[in-house]
Amino acid sequence: MSTQTLLAVDGLSKSFGGIRAVHDISFALADREILGLIGPNGAGKTTCFNLITGFYTPTAGRVSFKGRDITGAKPFAVAQGGIVRSFQKTNILRRLSVFENVLAGHYLQARQSLLSTFFPGKKVAAVEKSVRESAAEIIEMLGLQSRMNAPASLLSCGELRLLEVAVALAAKPTVLMLDEPAAGLNSSEAMAFGKILKKIRETRVEAILLVEHNMSLVMAVSDRLVVMNFGEKLAEGTPAQIQGNSQVIEAYLGKASI
Repeated sequence: MSTQTLLAVDGLSKSFGGIRAVHDISFALADREILGLIGPNGAGKTTCFNLITGFYTPTAGRVSFKGRDITGAKPFAVAQGGIVRSFQKTNILRRLSVFENVLAGHYLQARQSLLSTFFPGKKVAAVEKSVRESAAEIIEMLGLQSRMNAPASLLSCGELRLLEVAVALAAKPTVLMLDEPAAGLNSSEAMAFGKILKKIRETRVEAILLVEHNMSLVMAVSDRLVVMNFGEKLAEGTPAQIQGNSQVIEAYLGKASI
């Protein structure tokens, strides 16, 4: 596996008034890696996502992508640069079909000039054909082909999660950041989704940063894990190393009483 760093977080901190949500977090995401960011509820994982993708401005610290400082960049600029994320709360256009949602997700790649919109030529037709083919391929990869023409409002919670990942992939990211993508999936669906994540890493993106509470899934798919607790980094290592870490076990289960 390549050790080239794609995304680097260095000393990242964020305070809201007197509340320290994230403090001095540092980690790196390497090329071809799935990195799991885990921790108990309220550990600061989603805040960390928001800092990386420009939804929050850090109080201190630095975020760099492919060696370029993107600290405090606007969310649209971060997405245009190649970092695309999903959200804990699904962000889907429920009146549109599954296919139409994924088509809409291609916006960053398929924008046309105003002139081309009114006077489409062969180039525009070729782009539209390519986008439709890409949307169909992504939907099939996520296992939603039987729901392709169904309104998103009719999807189950688990299917909506899969659709959100499909929409994120439509933007053709370099790094895909997923915030609890397995929420709403049962155990067998979660394991099937894990296989999809590995396929996405192999064929669609250069790396994945994953926040997930399903420990079976995150342990099965992650190359490395970063554990957060009370806004700070508690541990970092392989899944095997993390599973045997007494500090991590205590953070999740509490200290045994004597």
